[in-house]
Amino acid sequence: MIFAHDTEVALAAAAALVNTADGDTELLPDVAALDAFVASWGWTGRFEHSDAELDAVRTLRPRLRQLWEVGEARVVEIVNQLFREAHTLLQLVKHDGWDYHLHATPPDAPLATRMAVEAAMALVDVVRTKELSRLRMCEYPSCANVVVDLSKNRSKRFCEAGCGNRAAVAAYRARKAGVAPAPAPAEPARELPWIDAAGSGKPQRRRAAPRDR
Repeated sequence: MIFAHDTEVALAAAAALVNTADGDTELLPDVAALDAFVASWGWTGRFEHSDAELDAVRTLRPRLRQLWEVGEARVVEIVNQLFREAHTLLQLVKHDGWDYHLHATPPDAPLATRMAVEAAMALVDVVRTKELSRLRMCEYPSCANVVVDLSKNRSKRFCEAGCGNRAAVAAYRARKAGVAPAPAPAEPARELPWIDAAGSGKPQRRRAAPRDR
């Protein structure tokens, strides 16, 4: 494990949220889709189930995407701004069967605010450990998704949308045809984390205490 489990899950959840804005395809088209996303990532607290809440979450996505696209100084600026906007106040809390863990927003804070603060708290750990290189872009051609690499050898190259399988199929077909596969476009090494206890490369949803949910 590279970070505390709650940090790794928060990073994975932030990446998953960013990736719901998938080019021309909107993966959060309505309130029902947001409700399903929230349930899949184990969010607790107040939910409005409203178009306004959906719009606020969608608006958050490009701000979080910047955390994958900029350098350390700008990441720190964004994180601090998210904290200021949310008027964060750190507290140790127990809830929903979880032992003591950190919250920085009250449970009745808007969903988008809680999502922003959880991502910001996870980035604090990433910045302090000098591990921003684990935030990277998917290397599959034409994919603009973000990736979190929590592997020990920093080997994660593709996002969770099936790009790894597509790359493997393309490489296999190229070998069968006797043609060298097209190399992935060269980009700065910015890596990301999504790992479970068995090392399969996917984050487990909720086993450790949530950071701010």
